[in-house]
Amino acid sequence: MDQKMDISTEGGEFAAYVARPASLPAPAVVVLQEIFGVNEDIRQTCRELAAKGFIAIAPDLFWRQARDVDLNSWSDEEWKQGLALYKAYDRDIGVRDIVATIAAARRLEGASGKVAVMGFCLGGLMTFLIAARHGVDAAVAYHGADTERYLGEAPAITAPLLMHLAEEDEFIGKDAQAQIKAALADVPSATVYSYPGQNHAFARHTGLHYNAEAAALANGRTVSFLAEHLGLHRES
Repeated sequence: MDQKMDISTEGGEFAAYVARPASLPAPAVVVLQEIFGVNEDIRQTCRELAAKGFIAIAPDLFWRQARDVDLNSWSDEEWKQGLALYKAYDRDIGVRDIVATIAAARRLEGASGKVAVMGFCLGGLMTFLIAARHGVDAAVAYHGADTERYLGEAPAITAPLLMHLAEEDEFIGKDAQAQIKAALADVPSATVYSYPGQNHAFARHTGLHYNAEAAALANGRTVSFLAEHLGLHRES
């Protein structure tokens, strides 16, 4: 069942898209957007997680700049809109909004109290920052752009962290990927998977570089990881 919820923080209220599983109580996954807002791709990701037994919550990260951003990834004009929002986005304030979302997810009716954060590109970076700065039960980052700039925070990570990197990522170069892998090699709770031959956003349903086989592998690993660390018992 799809719906919306409002989340309160020090700057006001913002909305989040919610997809619920058929069976409750269930653990929650906070799904963090790319530069395109809470668009159909993110909503589809939420619905897929709900089908696997999770409550999926996608907060409107850009609400302080523009509410209800819903862009596509194949229009040059909408790419430019998304990039402008990305460049103006305050990541430290964004962390506070995500922490408020996690708190709301723990209290949500039908929720088990276990919460993970999972994000893509911008959302992947924000997932890393949440894992480093705040308590969360699990974290999954897909191709988090700019993560290499924050690797000094990696030693603070204690939550289980799963990271997916595309080896041919045009936004996260091979040097940056090597730095990320080296930093996370010293974090006992972190696991990094690389996907040979894949470009940025290989798991985005509507992406130019979407690869069904690689996406299925990454998403399968993600669901198993989330089920393990959130206490979701799935039927075989």
